[in-house]
Amino acid sequence: MKLIIVTGWVLSWIGKWITWASIWAILKAWWFNIFMQKFDWYLNVDPWTMSPFQHWEVFVTEDWAETDLDLWHYERFIDTNLNKLSSFTSWKLYDEILKKERAWDYLWKTVQIIPHLTDLVKSKIIDWFTQSKADISIVEIGWTVWDMENEYYLESVRQLQTEYWKENVIFIHLTLLPYIIASKELKTKPTQHSVRQLMSYWIIPDFIVLRADSDIPKEVCDKVASFCNIDKNYVIPAPTVKSIYEVPINFQEFNIWNLILNKFKLENRDFDLKNWKSLLNNINNSKEEINIAMVWKYNDLEDAYYSLNEWLKTAWYYYNKKVKLNFIDATDLENNWVEILKSLDWICIPGWFWDRWIEWMVLACNYSRINNIPYLWICLWSQIMAIEFARNVMWISKANSEEFFPDWSHNVVHIMEDQKEISDKWWTMRLWSYECVLRKWTLAYNIYNSEIITERHRHRFEFNNSYREEMEQKWFIISWTSLDWKLVEIVEIKNHRFMIWTQAHPEFKSRPINPHPLFLKFIQSIVGI
Repeated sequence: MKLIIVTGWVLSWIGKWITWASIWAILKAWWFNIFMQKFDWYLNVDPWTMSPFQHWEVFVTEDWAETDLDLWHYERFIDTNLNKLSSFTSWKLYDEILKKERAWDYLWKTVQIIPHLTDLVKSKIIDWFTQSKADISIVEIGWTVWDMENEYYLESVRQLQTEYWKENVIFIHLTLLPYIIASKELKTKPTQHSVRQLMSYWIIPDFIVLRADSDIPKEVCDKVASFCNIDKNYVIPAPTVKSIYEVPINFQEFNIWNLILNKFKLENRDFDLKNWKSLLNNINNSKEEINIAMVWKYNDLEDAYYSLNEWLKTAWYYYNKKVKLNFIDATDLENNWVEILKSLDWICIPGWFWDRWIEWMVLACNYSRINNIPYLWICLWSQIMAIEFARNVMWISKANSEEFFPDWSHNVVHIMEDQKEISDKWWTMRLWSYECVLRKWTLAYNIYNSEIITERHRHRFEFNNSYREEMEQKWFIISWTSLDWKLVEIVEIKNHRFMIWTQAHPEFKSRPINPHPLFLKFIQSIVGI
């Protein structure tokens, strides 16, 4: 068993996921099979009900797990699907302990954090490393080592290193070097304190990765190595770069893969980062800029829909073009929607729940359809296209969705009959990666080049089949459905440059070095390829 335990310090959002994902990408380039797990201390079952302002958007794995977006980053950097065993919250672990206690698994024992909870954490790491058949497994302890809620996680991984020895369990620690403007210097004291904090748990990091927004001089790295008692070669600078996709290449320059192999006492292997170098070359050579309207709800935080932002950028890099994202508050469309939208090359609308700003989205949809502007809407906003079409083509003036108006007379989007009496909203969510069937004569079939495909889902409401036959007669083409033909998955508008909506989340399966075909076709429709 080979484990890499990764921890962070000072504060969140300093680039932990970029650092870890880049290291994973390098190990994957060495042809190692990689598995990954993340342990978070919060007591939510998962991030389903969390605000995007705190945890970005919610990610869905192939096997229905809802996780934070870190797992999406790991998937796309290592080009490997993760699963529900890759994400644990404190609630999931406590819940399992309490169920065992009620089942008398701990009969005549006092159930404690140590050893019962720590033993459970260790078993999750060991068992799923074995089942994944990985060469190396990476275990992330979420947030920072200073969070008191993380103490039992740190104790668990400390025990693992004691039990399996240092050549099998290593620690990589990421810290921030704050820059003091007055003295014009990077300060290492927070890093020193973070290592001291780790050492208080009897954990000594094997690597320290230093983050800063400026270049990190060698003498700063050497100072950290000296004060933290580790070899100078194992202090890795990670300054902010123009593109996050430079990070794997930068780490390669510091020989990080060889250092990890040395720690694990593994033999060298052939190495291949050509796909990452090709991507970086496309980024650096991208000149033409495309203006994209990103009309959405969470306008105060641009990263609230980070997965969409990134697939837009990486898919365009595939064609050596840059993207300028114009973040538009949906309420701004109320009075100036024509002026705002006509200045942009195309429109992308991310999803969210509930009825806020729906009418302005219908206006954007109508503008795209009438003016033949390429249009790709995902999740909830796929349903907006159905509403707009019903209102302005079918002349059903009160067409809407049951999500927003449960008692409305013409809801072209509704919740399925067999779910209406379910009070627990989680059980009405359609999660998982579902198989779907495509009609061979459609644009969607031409894009996927397959009759049966799978995509990930995360929604509750469906297109109302009562309107299906009538709307299809007006060029509302249902090109992709569930295998039993009951659930509408993709709709396209006939005789339009590109007007497609999908209930699925293709952005979750798009990778920097392997963009999703739906996005590539979308781009081709814009640039005329």
